[in-house]
Amino acid sequence: MTQRNFVDRRKLLLGSVGIGAAAALAACTSNEPATTAQTKGPAAGTGNDAPGKKVVIGFSAPAADHGWIAAITNNAKAQAAAYSDVEFKPVAAGADAAAQRAALATLISQKPDVIVLLPHDGKELNSFGLEAMKAGIPVVNLDRAFPDALAYRLQIKGDNYGMGVAAGHYIGGKLKAAGATAPIIGEIAGLDFLELTQERSAGFKAALATYGFKVANRRAAEFTADSGQREATNLLQALPKIDAIWNHDDDQGIGVLAAINSANRKEFFMVGGAGSKAAMDAIIADNSVLKATVTYSPSMASSAISLARLIGQGRGLSDLVELQVPKEIVLASETITKENASKYLPLGF
Repeated sequence: MTQRNFVDRRKLLLGSVGIGAAAALAACTSNEPATTAQTKGPAAGTGNDAPGKKVVIGFSAPAADHGWIAAITNNAKAQAAAYSDVEFKPVAAGADAAAQRAALATLISQKPDVIVLLPHDGKELNSFGLEAMKAGIPVVNLDRAFPDALAYRLQIKGDNYGMGVAAGHYIGGKLKAAGATAPIIGEIAGLDFLELTQERSAGFKAALATYGFKVANRRAAEFTADSGQREATNLLQALPKIDAIWNHDDDQGIGVLAAINSANRKEFFMVGGAGSKAAMDAIIADNSVLKATVTYSPSMASSAISLARLIGQGRGLSDLVELQVPKEIVLASETITKENASKYLPLGF
């Protein structure tokens, strides 16, 4: 499996158009798909609940090699099952972008009404989006963005930059309140070749700068527990004293916490990324260095199915004046702390 399979996780829905599928999921849980929760069902009382024209929705996402991707697929299936007028037609994504594109080419020949797609790599699958759109099949591009706006009818993605900003403000604000003037801040990022990782780090850096702070040591992991443990060990060895750490992803956070516990380091606090149930449990228990996590939610897959249905039926969102579904939705990143974690916990996985 290529490194690109470990891409993006992050953030809570409740985005720009208030379409109501919010959840904080992703990472510090286990990598076992069987433990994932499902966000399903249309929002009550919207006027779009009533059955309409039957819509066949094709769907493809990478294999569930970790909790966040498993939740993407499970949420999509559950949401589709909530509608009597939706036929859900998933296709295997294969091991890489080329294999996924081959499977999607077969799907195009079946002429579904809409295709919902989380690509292995948005840039590499951009040509597929263009092909499907040219064939008259609207594409809902999920999470890993196509660079060409002509390749999708709707794009739903998380705000990676905003995720970093949320983590930076939580850490900066907490340290400033404690009277810190030159704190030692560590950062454990994800895969550095990914644009999303770069965006998260840029947002984190910008937010810290507003407090006059900066990152003292940054390590890039691979969105896995093993890589998180390895890079956290390196970070801890490089910094004998630390005030705070931001770990980009709760899946790799399992390893990060393992390294911290092994080193018996307790002098700092940590913020996670994505909002897994296990991370929220740890935050509520307040028995580790993990004090908060910023969300990046796979509940976006539920909303993608709901909106694909409306696109296929030629309908818009009932609480908007516009007659069509918007072109792009960017999800907001929420900060989960001990004070509000109970609100998000039922939505974790």
